[in-house]
Amino acid sequence: MISATDYDFFKKFLKLHSGLILSDDKHYLLESRLVPLLRKFELPDFSRLAANLRDNANSVVAQAVIEAMTTNESLFFRDKTPFEVFTTVMLPKLHAARPPSAPLRIWCAAASTGQEPYSLAMTLKENPHLIGTRRVEFLCTDLSNEVLERAASGRYNQFEVQRGLPIQMLMKYFKKVDDMWEITPQLKTGMTFRKLNLLHPFVGLGQFDIVFCRNVLIYFDAPTKTDILNRIAKVTAPDGYLVLGGAETVMGLGEAYRPLPNQRGFYVPNVPAPASMSAAVASR
Repeated sequence: MISATDYDFFKKFLKLHSGLILSDDKHYLLESRLVPLLRKFELPDFSRLAANLRDNANSVVAQAVIEAMTTNESLFFRDKTPFEVFTTVMLPKLHAARPPSAPLRIWCAAASTGQEPYSLAMTLKENPHLIGTRRVEFLCTDLSNEVLERAASGRYNQFEVQRGLPIQMLMKYFKKVDDMWEITPQLKTGMTFRKLNLLHPFVGLGQFDIVFCRNVLIYFDAPTKTDILNRIAKVTAPDGYLVLGGAETVMGLGEAYRPLPNQRGFYVPNVPAPASMSAAVASR
């Protein structure tokens, strides 16, 4: 069992280093996620694990704690609506506003094991008329090295490819390798996988046309959400888009974004777009 003192320490540690907010009744969750780490690092109890984190908050053990407590649930074409709006609203408008030489830049800010960016890549392959000859660049980030390595490999088991992935896309964009399914190389083109903590500064990211940051803000408190949204807005094109999860909103969290009319979970920067967007994006 974890003591009240140690639980309070883990709550503060996780909020500081990952933004995760644990309520006072999540002892069972903390214990179930961290017990395997006690065995892995040969620690006798939670008190010793807490002491280890106090001594070195940037250790391998600390990273393992953060990754163990971070939910990495993902599936192909999750919730469907974001991919429909991506096809019917976002891509047509951005394609019309950009010169052919301007790349389309998409940031998946909680890429997890890669199902979201690969679903977007498949959507683009299925709708070539919406991007023409322009280059598409994906930045896929996550807090966890482990899930990013899996995402970059593009390898999924039978259970994972059965979750949301249409059979015709499985046959078209994957190949069977032993008992796994591997994404075809063409879908990896233009993808960069990078570790990034949303609590830290966004250094050297550039500007994005579309940012997917779904089902992440729900784990943060209001001030942290506001700070993250303000910083995402700074790297979003003035006529770009932000996509949040269905249970998330920007309401009451500053003025960085405003809702896209009649589209729940979709937002645009709360600034006027320049008169000549083509000139602005051509210089990126």
